[in-house]
Amino acid sequence: MKFKLTPLEKNWVLYDVGNSAFTLMVSTIFPIYFNYLAGNAGISDVDYLAYWGYATSVCTLIVAILGPTLGAVADTKNFKKIIFAASMGVGVVGCIVLGFLSSWLWFLVVFVLAKTGYSASLVFYDSMLTDVTEPDRMDKVSSHGYAWGYIGSCIPFVISLVIVLGGGNFGLGMQTTMILAFLITALWWLCTSVPLLKSYQQKYFADAGEHVISTSFKRLGHTLMEVVKEKHIFVFLLAFFFYIDGVYTVIDMATAYGQALGLDSTGLLLALLVTQIVAFPAVLIFSRFVKKIGPETIITICIAGYFCIAVYAYWLDSQLDFWILAVMVGLFQGTVQALSRSYFAKIIPAEKSGEYFGIYDICGKGASVIGTALVSVLSQLTGQINIAVSALSVMFLIGLVLFRFAVKLNRN
Repeated sequence: MKFKLTPLEKNWVLYDVGNSAFTLMVSTIFPIYFNYLAGNAGISDVDYLAYWGYATSVCTLIVAILGPTLGAVADTKNFKKIIFAASMGVGVVGCIVLGFLSSWLWFLVVFVLAKTGYSASLVFYDSMLTDVTEPDRMDKVSSHGYAWGYIGSCIPFVISLVIVLGGGNFGLGMQTTMILAFLITALWWLCTSVPLLKSYQQKYFADAGEHVISTSFKRLGHTLMEVVKEKHIFVFLLAFFFYIDGVYTVIDMATAYGQALGLDSTGLLLALLVTQIVAFPAVLIFSRFVKKIGPETIITICIAGYFCIAVYAYWLDSQLDFWILAVMVGLFQGTVQALSRSYFAKIIPAEKSGEYFGIYDICGKGASVIGTALVSVLSQLTGQINIAVSALSVMFLIGLVLFRFAVKLNRN
């Protein structure tokens, strides 16, 4: 029987189409433009990669602090949509402003704000999964979100890419093409958010009490204690922290990595576009097997696949190698994200989804703090970018072992 999304599920999926356009820009055009600005300021390739990694890590730290707190407030009746819209707005405005900046330092500062807004919006967006669908549909709905996000984000990206690469033929300078590219991405993100904002209603919520803020903090304290007591949730979050940190490090630093190796910018962008195209059918194909072999098995396969990708990165030194890496990432990237999200949504209390996904976001979608910092520090200490990136294999190995232990605890 063919799986069909409900109107509300479609609107929820559509936001993935919107925010994924920003994600694709962050992993492709953003670092290339930052490299251009940094090069004009005389910054070396190694330092450029390190600064980009540090900025990404700062985003994670900010969201790690704000995520659980705002998530607790969002669990109050009618608050989730408001905080979601505010976070999304910060990201959209920041994305527009980035195109007008010519200073590498200010670019990094505004990038941190825009990425923080984006990451914070995902705390509430992910937690909406419990409101927009039923537990037995979560794996497929979550998979559709990532799948359509990957393919849909290609539309504004291709338009932006044509403008950036072909702008010179029409007398457009780098600054002008970047303004247009960032503006297109921001408007795409904003427009695809409107249907969800119009149709979403918070189904599960916690009692606000007399004072929303103080009550929210008390609930958050109770939730943190519950997470520690519920070993299957705690160990899963620990596993997720390691393996998804590695996944997002690969996403955030892929283009910066290729640039630092001296690979052709156009080839890098096209290779990462292939990642999006491969990810679309890969996520949907994997989702077909969820009922038969279980999400746990598929997540395990994906983590193991990423371990192999990190090891392979040690030998990467050509454009062809990067293209192979891009295809390999596309096979596993969306699936491990989608099924991790739905797996977590099914093992937590629905009425506390905001709080729990705030904690979940510390480990994941706020971007990679340990992974990016690890790559940045090792690249500067050793002067060998390949060694730094291949070190991520350790994070995937730890994540794999912990995840299998979490599955065992959940079944007992």
